[in-house]
Amino acid sequence: MSKPSTHFVCQSCGSSFSKWGGRCEGCGSWNTLVEEALASGPPKGLNDGKSKFGKGNKVEFVPLKSEGDTTYPRRMSGIGEFDRVTGGGLVPGSATLVGGDPGIGKSTLLLQVVCRLAQKHRVAYISGEEAIDQLRMRAVRLGLAEVPCDLASATSIRDIVGAVDRHEAPEILIIDSIQTMFVDTLDSAPGTVAQVRTSAQELIRAAKKRNISVILVGHVTKEGMIAGPRVLEHMVDTVLYLEGDRGHQFRVLRGVKNRFGPTDEIGVFEMTEKGLLEVANPSALFLADRHGDASGAAVFAGLEGTRPVLVEIQALVAPTTYGTPRRAVIGWDSGRLSMILAVLEARCGVAFGNNDVYLNVAGGFRITEPAADLAVAAALLSSLTGQPVPGECVAFGEIGLSGEIRRVSQPDLRLKEAAKLGFSQAIMPATDATRKSNVDILIRRTELKHLNELLPLFETAPRVSKRA
Repeated sequence: MSKPSTHFVCQSCGSSFSKWGGRCEGCGSWNTLVEEALASGPPKGLNDGKSKFGKGNKVEFVPLKSEGDTTYPRRMSGIGEFDRVTGGGLVPGSATLVGGDPGIGKSTLLLQVVCRLAQKHRVAYISGEEAIDQLRMRAVRLGLAEVPCDLASATSIRDIVGAVDRHEAPEILIIDSIQTMFVDTLDSAPGTVAQVRTSAQELIRAAKKRNISVILVGHVTKEGMIAGPRVLEHMVDTVLYLEGDRGHQFRVLRGVKNRFGPTDEIGVFEMTEKGLLEVANPSALFLADRHGDASGAAVFAGLEGTRPVLVEIQALVAPTTYGTPRRAVIGWDSGRLSMILAVLEARCGVAFGNNDVYLNVAGGFRITEPAADLAVAAALLSSLTGQPVPGECVAFGEIGLSGEIRRVSQPDLRLKEAAKLGFSQAIMPATDATRKSNVDILIRRTELKHLNELLPLFETAPRVSKRA
């Protein structure tokens, strides 16, 4: 019996199957299996040693120690928030993947970045979605029409690699987006797993060969993951996500992978009619519309990479009208909210079972740090009792399942940011620090070991009956 010449590949997770099915067994997605040709080797004409895409499979071994200087200066854009997330600028020969929801501002941000880079480096911006006139219209709107940046509208990888593989190759190459590119030796349509993977592979190979810093724009699925699938994230050196709520003007560029720098840095931007403007002090901007005397609100002193960020956590606890209370969360992990509610009921005796609970992180910011547990608990108790958290107070600390308040990293850095913005009190985990820092003079600490110690601030919280 002859072997099948095709297989079915999931467009969400990349799993391969010999037969079509309505549901992918790898990730559980429905109607994502697409039939693709089964390749027995590399695409013909790309790596056969006879074309411009490769020169055979010869391998050369070199000693680890180098005789010359192996340090390369980074290519800095001058946009501080972007350079922070990339670890100090783009590395020659690196591949960066930028993802985000449609319309979030990926193309706008990258056009601003390359126009800054074009003042010192040779830059090429290749769009597979927009015509050159459309790119020029955006550049005019952003006030960047006079910048010496090369534009092109193309989708063929063979043509793109042939254009950059020349004596005066660009130093920075932007591909917007990788889902629109195709390799003519594959039968599948652009955007499929095979096309995306092969296109990215050829672009990365050309970038490594010519020391080109290539930036790939990736579309995201409805679950928020980069489409194509996640195999792209393993191929590139750096992965950045541009996050934000369209109802807010803030955009957060978050690094989730970086081979040349930290992976937990963020850059904060504000969307304006002139493009994305970097925000030097995001804490002050996130707290600009805050009312300190409102119940159900607590300020969390968070840490994103090396940057402290203060955001307001808002909670609303209201009597439920249904048999099952609602739990709605925006900007935080819903599973962690359920855990905090369970700890408050089981360890502290505070009842939330007859109430709907709504939790929101103001400003469209998303928190992934467990240190927000204590601020969330304070906001919940404040909303339940109607007693506001002191307006000059910040909170941070991780809550364990037994109700203990666990320590978090770099508390002094969080306190310094709070003191800089005028806060004078902090609710935080107990520490064993023997030395006093200058922050203690400016901020009065309320150190807690157990969640029960938070309840005296909210004496009217209803209690549950003790179980037998």
